[in-house]
Amino acid sequence: MSPLLKLAALLLPTAAFALPSDLLERQEGCTTPAVGAFADVSEKGLPDPWKFASGSPVATAADFACRQAEMSKILQQFVLGDLPPPPDSLTATMSGSSMSLAIKVGSNTKTISVSITKPSGGGTAGGPALIAVGGASIPVPGAVGRIAFGNDACAAQSNPASHGTGWFFDLHGKTHSAGATLAWAWCVGRIIDGLEQLGAAKTGVDPKKLAVTGCSRNGKGAFMVGAFEKRIALVIPQESGSGGAASWRISDSEFAKGKNIQTAHQIVRENAWFSPKFTSYVNKTDTIPGDNHFLAALVAPRGLFVIENDIDWLGPVSTTVAMRAGRSVYDALGVKTNMGFSLVGGHSHCSFPSATNANLLSFFNKFLLGSGNANDVDTSKANVTLSEWIGNWSAAPRLAA
Repeated sequence: MSPLLKLAALLLPTAAFALPSDLLERQEGCTTPAVGAFADVSEKGLPDPWKFASGSPVATAADFACRQAEMSKILQQFVLGDLPPPPDSLTATMSGSSMSLAIKVGSNTKTISVSITKPSGGGTAGGPALIAVGGASIPVPGAVGRIAFGNDACAAQSNPASHGTGWFFDLHGKTHSAGATLAWAWCVGRIIDGLEQLGAAKTGVDPKKLAVTGCSRNGKGAFMVGAFEKRIALVIPQESGSGGAASWRISDSEFAKGKNIQTAHQIVRENAWFSPKFTSYVNKTDTIPGDNHFLAALVAPRGLFVIENDIDWLGPVSTTVAMRAGRSVYDALGVKTNMGFSLVGGHSHCSFPSATNANLLSFFNKFLLGSGNANDVDTSKANVTLSEWIGNWSAAPRLAA
């Protein structure tokens, strides 16, 4: 069953919303336009997740699964670059705490090593694990293992000229359109491939109980990994700001008001996080038929706990609006508390606030440890008017009982 079908099945748990089998078969091949096929728009507000690019409404879970595929293609076309398919071959081996992956794409090959700290008490069935993009800055329960992901080795983030450097580009070519953050999502997918191939008895990790986190630039990457790698159960981007939890449009609006905030036109001069294709849109972000609330919509209905800060550069207004827009998508899916947004200020960048401990633990408990429910978290002191940015949206369908 495809990930889109699984989503449809998850969103429709009762007979009242069950889809007929023939519709599910047709759903297998959404007629989603290809990357490159979407037109520019002129839209000051956040683009509507409940309307296809064609103008047709999203009315069913099957529609939403297809709209997710469309949102993915939009972000790839305008901002992120193309996400390649899985490699032609991948062979995983385990030696001690190190997993080796031999990967082949066309005639190009690469072998990488991944360090795994096994979760305690996993046994032959394996236990949950956290993939740390460049390291973790959050407290992690002892029962959760660790998988170190060297994202800089996958795709470099030294400066704009570092685009094309790393083992992702060794496999796909130096001129591949993917920015570093999308490349990291593809690379994490290969780690999960290896975990699945070897099995929990060898790795100690249950590949169905994976979380991902990272902070700041690596928080952008963690958000991207969660949005584009559907096998991640829990996504925890920390202080990802611009290019992560923040909206390009709203950040531009805040910049125009005199805020010291990172914008699209600044970020492309700083690093290679996004596709070279994005450069022609950074001064006209309101012409992109998508924005970063789409990242939350792509994670849905899986677990998502977004941690932000009130530092101006990160865009507290921008992140608050975009992530509340994301929570409205979760709400329409009947799983509002599967997404939490926590903006607790008054601390340094990437310093985890102790006031957030209980909320974070509730997400670990629900999505990785199988105990309890996630807290209903929407914490921000930012003064925002959500309707200013989503007032143009179609009425959200109620996709769950």
